[in-house]
Amino acid sequence: MLTTKEIMEIIPHRHPFLLVDTIEELVPGESAVGYKCVTYDEPYFSGHFPQEPVMPGVLQVEACAQVGAVAILSLEENKGKTAYFGAINNAKFKRKVVPGDKLRMECKIIKRKGPVGVGSVTATVDGELALSGELTFMIS
Repeated sequence: MLTTKEIMEIIPHRHPFLLVDTIEELVPGESAVGYKCVTYDEPYFSGHFPQEPVMPGVLQVEACAQVGAVAILSLEENKGKTAYFGAINNAKFKRKVVPGDKLRMECKIIKRKGPVGVGSVTATVDGELALSGELTFMIS
């Protein structure tokens, strides 16, 4: 298991934009499983939405991308590099993610050619699908 400190040694994200608390499983260059414990303290909840806090879908996608970035940037040849979004395809949101939820995010790298690749991502809460999609990344 990787801690927040260890995650920050692989990807450049920092608070408040580091959206992964732990990485439970990691196969460098192939896959990663990570978690985000969603709390009322998240800075976006004060405005999204004050009466009914919901984690924005775009931040759920970003959190999944960060898990995928850990997978791809943990390869020796990619250490010290950054993974950027190239595309977000077929993103589907199936349930709200709210304070108190533990978001489980999985990314499987399904295609790689040079510095470009695609990760298939899913995010679940208590086994219930919250998000699925494919994320294209570019390493620089």
